[in-house]
Amino acid sequence: MVRRYYNLPSLNALAAFEAAARHQSLTKAAEELNVTPGAVSKQVKMLEEELGGPLFVRRHRALELTREGETMAAALREGFERMAATFKQVRMGGALNVTIGSTMALAQLWLMPRLSVFWNCHQDIVIDHLISDHPHGLDRPDVDLRIRYGDGEWPGEIAAKLYDDRILPVASPDFVREHAVRSLDDLAELQLLSVEGVDWTWTTWASFFREAGASPRRLNVRRFNSYVIALQAARSGQGVALGWASLVEPLIRSGDLERLTDAEIIAPQSFFVTWSAHRPLSRQAEILKEWLLTID
Repeated sequence: MVRRYYNLPSLNALAAFEAAARHQSLTKAAEELNVTPGAVSKQVKMLEEELGGPLFVRRHRALELTREGETMAAALREGFERMAATFKQVRMGGALNVTIGSTMALAQLWLMPRLSVFWNCHQDIVIDHLISDHPHGLDRPDVDLRIRYGDGEWPGEIAAKLYDDRILPVASPDFVREHAVRSLDDLAELQLLSVEGVDWTWTTWASFFREAGASPRRLNVRRFNSYVIALQAARSGQGVALGWASLVEPLIRSGDLERLTDAEIIAPQSFFVTWSAHRPLSRQAEILKEWLLTID
């Protein structure tokens, strides 16, 4: 038998288990690794045999980590994240790159207008961007910093609050002129544009009316899976969108959008910058994080 220097199991088995643990699904792990679910299952079973005990409790269409599985998954996640960060640094030839992830709307409407100030002060740091509107689209080891909307609790991450927000109805100037809104009941009669089905932490129109103290019987809602496209529809006069103030205030100042009423609610969650709890930030990522926390 060939002696393995680090006395580790097969790296293929470790990678298969880590992916299955992260997704809690053999099928999704197989899709990520471009193999069959049966191949992933075989690798996990080989690993369990070598360890002498189960790593998963296999339920109907679901996987649940055992205590030993949780310990193994955490160690592998930390190790793979460190390797990914080192690989990225070596591949970039030691360049001072930092990758930041966010949704399209936040990147376009909040981050980009502010980044020129950072670039002017730190011209030696190159910022790479990962844009995803999927709730788990930013959960990649090559992302150093993530800007997220939520309650501040993400497994395996440290979070620092950037700001709280307000939510208010907005539409194009022409739409506002054509539709007199004197009450929330008037607002409820209009074409409402909503982002749903992608990230359920985002406030819907039903939630907005409930928090604002109204309970209309029926809402005429047109749904989108992209906040940027929903705002574009509002800007072109197709209806009323819910505007997170930090994102739509530039559009209000430019005259692309207007408020329909004074009604607004406090956003139930906040915006945070997050980073891995399992590996230290690079110097350049630390600089960018600290700068983000100083933005008004």
